[in-house]
Amino acid sequence: MHKVSKLIASVFAASLMLVVGSATAQAQGKIATIRAAELVQQSPQFKAGQTQMKSEFDKRKSDLEAEAKKLGEDLQKFKREQDVMSADARSKTEKDLNTRKIDFDYKQRQFGEDFQKRDKELTESMMGKIKAVIEAVAKEKGVDVVVQDPVYATAAIDITDDVLKRLQTAGAGK
Repeated sequence: MHKVSKLIASVFAASLMLVVGSATAQAQGKIATIRAAELVQQSPQFKAGQTQMKSEFDKRKSDLEAEAKKLGEDLQKFKREQDVMSADARSKTEKDLNTRKIDFDYKQRQFGEDFQKRDKELTESMMGKIKAVIEAVAKEKGVDVVVQDPVYATAAIDITDDVLKRLQTAGAGK
């Protein structure tokens, strides 16, 4: 009788542990991880964005660099020759150089602002596409939560490669 009670108590305890363990597993959900930097750097969307930025801003950048070089040369020439120039010529040249410097500074600031604005637009667009692919892969795999760049995660829950393959397929289709 005592042995039967112990057996029943053991079976009851084991089934209780299974029920509790099952409920805990259901409450926790399925978790996956991604390596965001790798997704961004290796995605064809990122590479296309870099190419687009380069095509949009390289000409302006080289024009600004040429203008800066010419302005620098003209300033050096003025510094060398100002002592032998007439007062009128010196004043006129100085005023012209100051005006050119102000214009150049404005163009440089405008270039930086335009570059940052366009970079932000392209980044937001790219991140929207990447997020949509992450969500699609997570739903297909039955994942409840995707954690970005954890300190530690096993390869079994990392979906970065799956997302990257999907991004490459989408990038090749465009």
